[in-house]
Amino acid sequence: FFDQFSSPSLMGIPLILIAMTFPALLLPSPNNRWVTDRLSTLQLWIINLITKQLMTPLNKKGHKWALILTSLMVFLLLINLLGLLPYTFTPTTQLSMNLALAFPLWLATLLTGLRNQPSISLGHLLPEGTPTLLIPALIMIETTSLLIRPLALGVRLTANLTAGHLLIQLISTATTTLMSTMPVVSLLTLLVLFLLTILEVAVAMIQAYVFVLLLSLYLQENI
Repeated sequence: FFDQFSSPSLMGIPLILIAMTFPALLLPSPNNRWVTDRLSTLQLWIINLITKQLMTPLNKKGHKWALILTSLMVFLLLINLLGLLPYTFTPTTQLSMNLALAFPLWLATLLTGLRNQPSISLGHLLPEGTPTLLIPALIMIETTSLLIRPLALGVRLTANLTAGHLLIQLISTATTTLMSTMPVVSLLTLLVLFLLTILEVAVAMIQAYVFVLLLSLYLQENI
């Protein structure tokens, strides 16, 4: 069952790079015409909606991050959704890739806060009014919770997508196995599989949104 999460290769060459860049080929390239086709209009509407949602909790200083956060959202959204198609590979089921996305962006938000407002950023490690005896323990706890953020981002995205793919494969295997012996039960499992697929489409979109939204909230803390 876990073979589906191993990186595909052809003649010893890993194909994960193709799996990551292929979604970009589906996006129509912009042109200079005033009137475009429906696909380009839909793409612009979706990107505008995503940007508006991500920039709402941020002040004007954080709007400089609009391009990178929106691009990351569209990238994760396309990869997660295309990974649900048959004979495809989902790169976001790899913890290494998710951590490679989460750690540099989290570190950038942290360094932004330390550069622009060092006293306020360091003040988050020690809430006001803390008893003297609890100061060392509380600083260690807050520092650990701060450093564990990128790990939580990567593990959350990996675990949700991996669990969904495993459930789909388990139920589809049960459906094909029971088809010859118990067709009625097989139809019931097929219905469950259909409902689970709809749920996984929602999870794929929600997890991409949650990943980028948490990064924007971390950014808001530091600006």
